[in-house]
Amino acid sequence: MNLAANLFDAHSIVGDLGLLGILAIIFAETGLLVGLAFPGDSLLFIAGVAASGSGAAILGGASLDPLALFIGAPIAAIVGSQAGYLFGARFGRKLFNRPDGRFFNQSRVVATEKWLTKYGTGRALVLARFIPFVRTLINPLAGIIGIPMKKFFFWNVLGALIWTQLIIGLGFILGEKLEGSVDKYLLPVVAVIILVSVIPVAVEFFREWHTRRHHS
Repeated sequence: MNLAANLFDAHSIVGDLGLLGILAIIFAETGLLVGLAFPGDSLLFIAGVAASGSGAAILGGASLDPLALFIGAPIAAIVGSQAGYLFGARFGRKLFNRPDGRFFNQSRVVATEKWLTKYGTGRALVLARFIPFVRTLINPLAGIIGIPMKKFFFWNVLGALIWTQLIIGLGFILGEKLEGSVDKYLLPVVAVIILVSVIPVAVEFFREWHTRRHHS
């Protein structure tokens, strides 16, 4: 394991830190505020490529045990999110009464809180897995506003399984077919993932706008 790896670059994390590094980043990205700066979707996708039979060849030889990755990733995501929830429940709103910084700002907090209260616990927690920064902030906010732990845990597990297995699986399948550098595929794939995940949100906004328009 190369401790000099770039923690903000998915390719470097996979190649230099291996499975343990990937799981640590997934935990931090879903459970700690510092995780706002870490890659999420791109890390899972590249990890899936590295776990495929031939995909590792385009990653400079980086390879991962697919079974360990498919089992370990959702566990790291579940534990990370649960830690974020407990952190929010323990320290309350003062956790977010901090000045704006490079990665943390109050507008993101407000946006995430509206997301959680507007779309309901289940849908919000599952969809948030696919939205950068929201998947980090929504867990402590769920603890702050007092969502029951059993309810949060259920949707936490479901969301973690869907998020990790879908994106890792996509990388694993495409890893057998990619040629050249994985980087040229990374941005389009992540963009499609995010686009698909926000379609339900866009539909809700349209419905709300349509309702207001007809009642104005």
